[in-house]
Amino acid sequence: MDLSNMSIGDLRNLQDQIKQEMKKREQEEVQRAREQIQAIAQRVGVPLKDLITSSGRGAKTGSVAVRYRHPENAAQQWTGRGRQPKWVKEWVEGGKSLDKLRV
Repeated sequence: MDLSNMSIGDLRNLQDQIKQEMKKREQEEVQRAREQIQAIAQRVGVPLKDLITSSGRGAKTGSVAVRYRHPENAAQQWTGRGRQPKWVKEWVEGGKSLDKLRV
């Protein structure tokens, strides 16, 4: 297909057709993948729900234990992961030891 001889309008129309076709094919691929996953789950005798939630990316395997707690307000807790909460940062910047917050 020689695109150099096509008008801007024809190129935009072709672009729209391509986007629609790509969306259709992506949906078909997702559906095929779902069918394959369901077939595998049935073959090994595992409920699909268990297969999806038991492992893999984004699967929650459990909560993380609290490692730090404010001595005056037990509702203020931190697992020690991620950014320090404001109250922890203020505690440390106030010259107090993080070990005193350890549970």
